[in-house]
Amino acid sequence: MKKISKLGLLILLSIVSTIWIGCGDDMPSTSKVPDDQFDRSTMLEHWVDGFIIPGYQSYLEVVDSMDAKAKRFAVDPNTSRLNDLRNNYRFAYNAWQEVSLFEIGKAEEVALRNNTNIYPTKTEEILENISTGTYNLALPSTIAQQGLPAIDFLIYGIGETDQEIVDLYINSPNQRIYLTDLTSRLTSLTRAVYNDWTNGYREAFIADDGSSASSSVNRMVNDYLFYYERFLRAGKIAIPAGVFSGTPLANNVEALYTPTPTINKSLYINSLTKFKDFFDGKSSYIGNGPSLSAYLEYIQNLTNGADVSGAITTAMDNAIVVSLDLNNDLNAQVIEDNSKMLETYDALQVITVLMKTDMLSTLNISVDYVDADGD
Repeated sequence: MKKISKLGLLILLSIVSTIWIGCGDDMPSTSKVPDDQFDRSTMLEHWVDGFIIPGYQSYLEVVDSMDAKAKRFAVDPNTSRLNDLRNNYRFAYNAWQEVSLFEIGKAEEVALRNNTNIYPTKTEEILENISTGTYNLALPSTIAQQGLPAIDFLIYGIGETDQEIVDLYINSPNQRIYLTDLTSRLTSLTRAVYNDWTNGYREAFIADDGSSASSSVNRMVNDYLFYYERFLRAGKIAIPAGVFSGTPLANNVEALYTPTPTINKSLYINSLTKFKDFFDGKSSYIGNGPSLSAYLEYIQNLTNGADVSGAITTAMDNAIVVSLDLNNDLNAQVIEDNSKMLETYDALQVITVLMKTDMLSTLNISVDYVDADGD
């Protein structure tokens, strides 16, 4: 697929704005779609059984394995066990991209996303915690001192060579304890979320299939879009590129310390692909099913409205194509040629406009979160 030119992007945005005049305030039409009989319950069931529960199960398995390998390394630090832990960490970070967008229910209650993947990690505070041996990872103030970014720093960023890193662990019981505290906490939080879904919340979530602001569909759509805006579009691309600050922040990329082969681009591509798969209802676990795309098409056919679903799909496909041109190391990309990061942001922003105005208007869903970026 060819890239959409800048002129093409402007034309697309122009078409969007003329179709949905007045949607810039993030509030959809107050009129109900007549005879909306779309089976929301079946869609919710597909979301849970095709994405959420199997995704959390897969992620729990890898973080549980990572915790076991961290504890094994802590008992006898050596380069072989360090590299074994590193390999598992890479799997865990990629698996996280599959479930990060589902911050609902217990995940929201325990702030799983904040406790798992806030970056850049605060290295000075981490080292202070290790030095004193005094910290409380349950405090909100410590979210940038834990999770996968902190583990990234502790297994890659504290020494010049593998042996130097191993020696630090050999000589510091506090460092061994801190590492295993991080991996144990990830496992504990993830297990709490998975257990909640499989012990009653699944049924309650599917049963709440109405169209009120607090219904499962409306909340999930808002959370899905919030994840995209703040953590995918902004966190992975816009902030490192300096879109909001005016100055590139190369060290604000994900997995900053992981060396060759770097993983920050693969994490980003993985998250964008999973985001699109959810929109299309394409589950790698149980196959295709009812989706936001199908729901939009249903409403469009009912009202003879614009092809919002098709426009979103085209924009997503284009964003993936543009993103594939990025350097495998996004830190290097920002430093060497930030224009490609900005071009990627532009492609992602087209999706934001289409989903936050056109999609929400079509589905008659109001935004339930504050937009700090002004989009």
